Amino acid sequence: MPSVREIRGRIKSVKNTARVTNAMQMVAASKMRRAQEQVVASRPYAQKLRSVLAGLAAQGSGDADTTHALLESRPVKNVLLLQITPDRGLAGGLPSSINRASGLFLQKQETAASVITVGRKGRDFMVRAGRDLKGSFPGMGERPSLGDCLPISALVAQLYTDGIVDEVHVAYTRFINTVVQEATLAQLLPIKTGELEEPGAPADYEYEPDAATVLNTLLPRFLDTQVYQAVLESNASEQSSRMVAMKNATDAAEEMVDGLTLELNKARQAMITAELLDLVGGVAALEG
Repeated sequence: MPSVREIRGRIKSVKNTARVTNAMQMVAASKMRRAQEQVVASRPYAQKLRSVLAGLAAQGSGDADTTHALLESRPVKNVLLLQITPDRGLAGGLPSSINRASGLFLQKQETAASVITVGRKGRDFMVRAGRDLKGSFPGMGERPSLGDCLPISALVAQLYTDGIVDEVHVAYTRFINTVVQEATLAQLLPIKTGELEEPGAPADYEYEPDAATVLNTLLPRFLDTQVYQAVLESNASEQSSRMVAMKNATDAAEEMVDGLTLELNKARQAMITAELLDLVGGVAALEG
């Protein structure tokens, strides 16, 4: 059995760890609230833009001018995956979950596949896997803006319009609630207007100068919004996962302290009993 001094040292060490993880939990909780508010506030705009595009595509479907480069479908010879991951660890199983989903997606591809990564965790994973990196961006920080994401969507659009890639998918972690985040894969390009239709899509509007022109103008903006929304979802998921992970670490440390305290009490009791036995034995020896 460890000595009383050793157990006290372990208790002190675990308590210090618990204080650190508790502080990190509080910081993550503050960041999580801001990230959740940001992603929830952005969803109505993204949904409304999808709805408007669906209406525009329906009105301009017979117009040759609607053949925008982002709508062009062609035989798939090269696939591009835009992967969004955290920059830092201590976020539970979230980084490994999105890396696993991305790896499985790439393994299933029967054509050449390349990757653009956002965040160091995804970049490190893809480098170790020997994947073809077309670009790498650092994490977007705690409060990403649309302007931060524009270089990403611009690179994606350029690779697609130049014919370097024929299909683009995005891998990110969708925020559902504080304890549930889902690794998600979705197609970005080519944009399939037939899949934009949602319940409650707008009725027949009149557009100036015409529906085809407005559609072609909004398509690049729609790509920017899709990338931005994926980044926001991933950020909210990261902060939520980190908060939960730090809470679990704090709870585990407190349970360990309780167990060590019980072990300390047993060691002290054994030490006192041994000292009493020594005293009784000494007295008995003197009386004898």
